[in-house]
Order: sequence, then structure tokens, then C-alpha cells
Amino acid sequence: MGTKIDFLYLSEPDMIASGVKNMRQCVDVMEEMLVTLHKGDYVMGGENHNSHGCMVTFPDEPKFTGMPKNGEDRRFMAMPAYLGGKFQMAGMKWYGSNIENKKQGLPRSILMMMLNDKDTGAPLALMSANLLSAYRTGAIPGVGAKYLARRDSKVAAIVGPGVMGKTALAAFVSVCPGLDTVKIKGRSQRSIDSFVAFVKEECPQIDNIIVCETMEEVICDSDIIAATASVGDKESMFPFIDDAWIKKGALICMPSAARFPEGFYLEKDTRLVVDNYKLYEAWADEYPYPSYDPVQVVGAKFMDLLHEGKIKKEDIVDIADIITGVQKGRQNDDERIIYSVGGMPVEDIAWGETIYKNALAKGIGIKLPLWDIPNLA
Repeated sequence: MGTKIDFLYLSEPDMIASGVKNMRQCVDVMEEMLVTLHKGDYVMGGENHNSHGCMVTFPDEPKFTGMPKNGEDRRFMAMPAYLGGKFQMAGMKWYGSNIENKKQGLPRSILMMMLNDKDTGAPLALMSANLLSAYRTGAIPGVGAKYLARRDSKVAAIVGPGVMGKTALAAFVSVCPGLDTVKIKGRSQRSIDSFVAFVKEECPQIDNIIVCETMEEVICDSDIIAATASVGDKESMFPFIDDAWIKKGALICMPSAARFPEGFYLEKDTRLVVDNYKLYEAWADEYPYPSYDPVQVVGAKFMDLLHEGKIKKEDIVDIADIITGVQKGRQNDDERIIYSVGGMPVEDIAWGETIYKNALAKGIGIKLPLWDIPNLA
């Protein structure tokens, strides 16, 4: 094989040219990834091999000049993983996040993805990952809608019209051809205007866009609900959704957090579904009960209810069991389904590997040298 190593650099325009915004393909890739994950052909971080990643946060009052101060969304995060199956790829997403970035016209988080040869560890690609991360995040709710939404779904509700809200809607549209209306609830006119512009450009099948003033208004009569808003530090601060507002047969996709009446989780016509059960077990180990406050993903609430003995393990369904036919998807037109979306680095690996292969096939990107012969081999 020789010792010479180079790798492909893909800028954001390169990623777009390589198909990173192809949501229909992304949903298909995420479905394949979830099945591979369920078979166990993967490794993520931590002793349990299911960790979301490793996060660096800062003190409220730093003692050292130059050290960043804790603040909203102020962190660095490393998300490493290996994914087998058809992917056979290792890599890591790395990002820094700071809500103050928006004042400079920058995204809250700035993300990069490194793909590595699974055997040698050699770099294969370094790529811009904001769009990669956004589209894989939206595609997981899309997989849920494919298997769990009513076939006659027409109205989607987006609580939090930011990046996750945009890509979640794009995914819903890609798998639910009857969707023609979106209702949105946002905090700022700027985010609402940006979302409306996105819908008009990216989701032409949507004929009606309704801006709602209250949570009740946006939730009522919606067939698919995506809670994608940023939340507070404790469940008591999460956006409240009364189960009386949720129509029969609705699918509630939760890449973020919300507060429901506890009885809603326990009702016989409510079904609890997660994207990867082992991820929530890992979070329960890393953030001992109660986990929902620090994790802020509704599957952690399921684990808290399990810890309290209010539900049983078999009450929590893994989406891969539905994809593979081990369990039924939607069982009737009246059941209401809460689908928890946690976000995992294997998703970045799967979509990153796909876009990398697309770029190679199309001759896109810049080849950068690492070395011809390593100096200290």
C-alpha cells in the first residue's frame, strides 16, 4: 500500500454539491444506520460504547485570564464512533458552541467532521459538518414519520423554527406526501421569517403556513408534531404541552424536550418509542436518576419513569424493531406516539461516509497531503 497518505477536504459548498441536502437519501441512510446499530455492529464512546460523546464546559467564574466563561450553549464536544455494516467507517464530529455567535452572523455551533480508515486510522476526509449534522438530525424524525405517522397526515407542527425545525419538516415532507400545511410557533420574528423562507424554497408541497401565537394553537389538530426548541435547565422550565391539545393519532417527534402531564406517558393509547434504547441506558448511567433535567431528551424521561416503576422496559420500543418487523409500527389510527430522538455520532458517520463517497465519485473537494513517508514511523 505504501506510506503516502492524503485526505479529502470538503468545504460547505463542496458538501452541498455532493448532496448533503438530499433529504430523501438521508432518511434512507439513517434507516440503514438504525438497523446496523440495532444489530450491534458499531462502537461509540465511553465504557458502555454507547456514549453520546465527551463535552467540555467552563466554570461560571473562571480563575484564569482568557478562559471562557460558562454561558448558554457554551461548550466544546467530541463525538467519536465506528459504524460497520455497509459503512465500515470510523470518525469523529467536533464542534464548539456559543449562543453569542449569532451576534456575529455565525451559527451557534460550528462543526467539523473527520473520517478515518477503520484499520490504519489514517484520515480519509475532513469536512464541513453544519449541514451534515442538521440534515442527519432531521432525517431521524423522518424515519419515525415513515413508520409511525398516520398515512393520511396533512398538518405538521414545528415548535421551534430553527435549524432542527427546518430539517425535521423537510424529512416529514419527504416521507409523507399528503402533508400540505405547517403550523409554527417561534420566539422571534427573525426565526419565523427564516423558517417561512425555507419552507417556500425547500418544501413546495406545503401550501399553507400558519404562524401560531400559543402552544395550544400550534399543537391542536396537528398530525405530526416536532418539538425542536431550545429549553431551560430543568423539566419545570421545558415548554408545556397539555395532552388535551394532542389529537388522536398524532406523532410527536422529540429532538428536543418538552413537559407533558405525567399521566400522558402512562395512558394506554400513548406509545413510547426511542431511536436507540442503549443510548438512554448509557445516559442513565452517566446522569443518574433523575436524568431528564441534564439530558433534555424525552427518552431520558422514559428512563426516569422506568426507574420509578411506573412503566416497564417492554413499554419502551426501539424504532429498529419496528423497521425490521419485530414489532408493529402504528397499531391503530388513534394511538398517540412519542418518538425520542437523541442524536448519535454514528449518524454523522453514516451520512458523512455517504457524502464522502459521493464527492469521490464526482471529483469534488481538495486533496491535501499528510505525508509521503512518516518522519517517526
